[in-house]
Amino acid sequence: MTSWTDFSTAAPDFAEEVRSLFSDHKHHTMATVRRNGSPRISGTEVQFDNGELCLGMMPGTRRAEDLRRDPRFALHSHSVDPSDGDEGSWSGEAKINGRAKMLSVDEGGADRFRVDISDVTLTQIGTPADHLVIKTWTPMTGVAVRRR
Repeated sequence: MTSWTDFSTAAPDFAEEVRSLFSDHKHHTMATVRRNGSPRISGTEVQFDNGELCLGMMPGTRRAEDLRRDPRFALHSHSVDPSDGDEGSWSGEAKINGRAKMLSVDEGGADRFRVDISDVTLTQIGTPADHLVIKTWTPMTGVAVRRR
């Protein structure tokens, strides 16, 4: 596991592409593990704060309960459909898997977590727009690129 700061130091251009997708839109999707082991999908917002990727949750949310019990998560950036006939205009999608580390509970009871990253994937349309370009980063392997 690694912090956003370590990821962005190890792969600055890749990290900026991923950060852009998470910063361009407010709402994203996060999967957590329920008490019974099944997945829970929830809408979520992310923040980049002092060089770290953070998750904030309103008081009493099930996803915060999930993360306190089992810190594993998968985060998926908001995705926007490309213009009709211009598939190459698709901005792509980013996915981050890792563990959430509890930072604090504020005066209002909201939970705040820091993201520890196990892997990051960025999927985009290649040039020409007839294939996908899938970039994956892990702390052990660095950036790997596949085309399909």
